Amino acid sequence: MFFDTTTMQAGMEGRLADKMGFEGGWNDRLLDVLPFGPDDATAGSESELQVAVMGSPDCVDLPLRIRESSFYQNVARRTVAGDTSSHTLLELERYLEAGPDAVWENSWVRFPLGRLNTFARHTLERDLLADKSDPASGRRKDSADFFFVRDGEDWLRIPISYLLKLSLADLAGSGVTSEVRRLAESFLAHFLNDNTSPETFSFYPVPMDDAFQGGRGIARETSQRFLLSQLLLDHANEGFGLLEYGQQAMIYFAPLPPARQKRLNEIIPDAHYRELFMNPCLSGWDRGEAKKEYMGLCHRMLSRSQLNTIAKLRESGILTNNLVVLPNTSNTCLANNGTHISLGSKRLGELLHADGDFGVTDEKYLGDLVIKIVEHFLPLFVGTYSAAPMRMDFEDFHPEKALGFLPHELDYTHLRMIWRRWKKKAKLKVCGRPLTPFGPPLMDRTIARIFGLRGDFIPDFRLLDYMTTLMSTHRCAALDGEVGNDLRLKRDLAAMGVFHESMSTYLLYKQRSFEVMGFSGFEGRFYSLFDSLEADMRPACSNS
Repeated sequence: MFFDTTTMQAGMEGRLADKMGFEGGWNDRLLDVLPFGPDDATAGSESELQVAVMGSPDCVDLPLRIRESSFYQNVARRTVAGDTSSHTLLELERYLEAGPDAVWENSWVRFPLGRLNTFARHTLERDLLADKSDPASGRRKDSADFFFVRDGEDWLRIPISYLLKLSLADLAGSGVTSEVRRLAESFLAHFLNDNTSPETFSFYPVPMDDAFQGGRGIARETSQRFLLSQLLLDHANEGFGLLEYGQQAMIYFAPLPPARQKRLNEIIPDAHYRELFMNPCLSGWDRGEAKKEYMGLCHRMLSRSQLNTIAKLRESGILTNNLVVLPNTSNTCLANNGTHISLGSKRLGELLHADGDFGVTDEKYLGDLVIKIVEHFLPLFVGTYSAAPMRMDFEDFHPEKALGFLPHELDYTHLRMIWRRWKKKAKLKVCGRPLTPFGPPLMDRTIARIFGLRGDFIPDFRLLDYMTTLMSTHRCAALDGEVGNDLRLKRDLAAMGVFHESMSTYLLYKQRSFEVMGFSGFEGRFYSLFDSLEADMRPACSNS
């Protein structure tokens, strides 16, 4: 028996149109009830930010922790004993050698605990609970990691993502008016963290109507939130004594992992990398320690997943011999930073809240349909409003490195086509014959100099360096309109060693369901760095 899927789809969409109130023929009056129309849409954003601490290696937390770590001490001991090569120790020393104005990206900060006022201390103690919803749960098991004693005084060490929240709490408890304090307390939960970096999200949903001039409202709210983050960091530098103790914390927009962090990642084992850089999740979740374990799972899974791309490159015919450069077993992709823009529909929220004919199944069907349409046009937006530019040298043009996570995201036909055209664009030819690097860096650099091979410029490297989306398998579709399809797909991918079923579904454009988020809409996750929030983020929101 054969089914006319086009007729079935048209019938489904007709029923949904009736449920949403589009009865009869189309007319201009129905524009007023369209979801995401000018008077219906609201917008919010999440900003993932880069942080660094400037100071001498004798004062800053990151170099101090590396020197105090068992890994460093074991390497030093084995090198002195002659049991291992001195290469690792020399590379570590080069990383740690710096002057008084050295910059240490994603370092934590340390300062005397007594610098916090009563309300900031209360906020800290609550966030150290194993379960914030249960005051009797006691402290987290890892709470000792945040404290140490120096010269008989208790000190606190925390990531800058949490420093922002403590700074706001400190200001809220410093004798301000009750109205200002209530406002500050309502903002505390908006300062949390991404896997490595600080993350802030909108203080309020911004209407996308004429009064807010389309996307200008959300662009301004994002600017104000960033300005507040800078002011909070200034307060922490002064009020908590960071400058006094040789540390200057900084925060800024940057989409790609720092070069020095990548260099360190190639030296140290993955467990030590997670210990140094994965966020402890002190803010934003009732069970922060469980969220921290989830962050670690993501890092382990994505690092292993990138190793698994080699097999797919062999199967696709891109790798034709055993001459490969193994990707690092510890990946820095979770230090990527972007801006997520969410659009919500008040109309869809009212339909779902009314508990009528329009339900979760209908929301899912429409959501998957919209995502498929948006994904078709994504090439028009990537690199137009935002970018993460990077120049890749000739020596980095190994497909197992250059293609990143694309083998898990694209069909083999598309993967071969992209690699073939990319080599042509980068002019990787010698005497008319295609040439890719051999592996030994010295040899590849020499060849590049002799033949003038300059590599290539990539407009948005963040989207290559991170698993941005999950490709459907033959058994499970990513976007087939059925509730639960994402879980089935993740289980299928987990069996292949590509993903883990407990991880959030990765998509460039993701549905935000009313049941989970409290609003119905979509989140654009493909934005990297906006050159200007006013000139680029505003039209990006208006055209989303």
